[in-house]
Amino acid sequence: AIKVTSAEQQALHKLDAFNLAIGLKRAIYDAGYTCKRITDAGFVGTWKNLDMWTAHCVYDRGAPRDWAIFAGPDGSAQVRDCRDVPGSGLPDCKVNKRPKGSFTEYK
Repeated sequence: AIKVTSAEQQALHKLDAFNLAIGLKRAIYDAGYTCKRITDAGFVGTWKNLDMWTAHCVYDRGAPRDWAIFAGPDGSAQVRDCRDVPGSGLPDCKVNKRPKGSFTEYK
């Protein structure tokens, strides 16, 4: 099977933690959600032709939230609340591969 991937999909895999957090946060905001600070994130796996990532967001007020971010071969991103994932047929929001470095400090 030939897997078509976008430059955006490939680029996410090359980022350190700090820059991955920026990229995932941008996808979350673009989808109309918020994320004050990402304290953990990483690659979950491939689902159909999408790369699935997860991000743990903390906020000044309110409970932390986990987001599933799906990066498509066309450069698109779809975001789902991880609370909606169980029973949906999607993989669990569990990091299988973390990026190098710190999510909160640029080195």
